[in-house]
Amino acid sequence: MLTPRFLLPPCRRAVHRNGRIEVDREHPENSSVTAQIEVRSIDTRIQKRDDHLRSAEFFNVEKFPRITFKSRSVKRTGPQSGDILGDLTMHGVTKPITLHVKLVTPINETGRTRWSVTTDPITRRDFNLMFAPAAESVSGISQTVAINIEIEAKSAE
Repeated sequence: MLTPRFLLPPCRRAVHRNGRIEVDREHPENSSVTAQIEVRSIDTRIQKRDDHLRSAEFFNVEKFPRITFKSRSVKRTGPQSGDILGDLTMHGVTKPITLHVKLVTPINETGRTRWSVTTDPITRRDFNLMFAPAAESVSGISQTVAINIEIEAKSAE
């Protein structure tokens, strides 16, 4: 079992996050992943933007405090890569999503490993992450976003 630490680009990070990775090296299809991010901890390093993202107009952290992912299946796609199909829950909406994972650093002597995780684009509207109609038309913010993170995991003691 590995305990992940999510490493996001410096301009976007989530301070409070946790997860669990169960890896079966002989039978990767038996592996599993769960992850949780406290939405209140998302930090873009621009306070006004962060306050807006946390407000009822966007993420609404009072009503929807967490973003979660729970895998349903794992498939090896190459010697150092795989796809993890699972359920992403954000803003009270659960949708299937595929995480494309690539090993960046194999487990070393400290028991740590690093993975790159990407997704195909997801649509904000699918998760009810919309501004008021008048603001949405002039916001200039794309309806589609892709998740791109690095995970550092450590073997459980």
